[in-house]
Amino acid sequence: QVQLVESGGGLVQAGGSLRLSCAASGRTFSNYAMGWFRQAPGKEREFVAVINWSGSYADSVKGRFSISRDNAKNTVYLQMNNLKPEDTAVYYCAARRSFSSDFSSPMFVADYWGQGTQVTVSS
Repeated sequence: QVQLVESGGGLVQAGGSLRLSCAASGRTFSNYAMGWFRQAPGKEREFVAVINWSGSYADSVKGRFSISRDNAKNTVYLQMNNLKPEDTAVYYCAARRSFSSDFSSPMFVADYWGQGTQVTVSS
C-alpha cells in the first residue's frame, strides 16, 4: 500500500512560482512511475506531467513546469514557473507501478492518488 500526500499549493500572482511536493509512504517508491494531474472547477481532471525514466509534459505546461523525484526521500516534485491564471486547479499526484504506463491517456488508471493541493493564480 502506498499513501501519497501533496503539499506546497497556495495563492500566487501570475508570473510567480510554486513547488509542489508529493511524499509517498512505503519502501517501493522507486518502482513507481509518478505523475501530476490537475482539475479546475467544472473541468475534467487533466494530465500535467509524468516522470518514469525521464519527464514528459502536457503541451500547456511545457517549458514552464519541471517534474523531478528524489527516491531517497520518497518524494516527487513539480516546479511551476511563470504561472498563469489558467493554471488554477487542484493538483494531484498519482502513482502507477508500471514505467510504461501512458499517464496522458484518457484511459489512464492510477494505482494510487493523493488528496490534492489547491493552486490559485491571480491575474
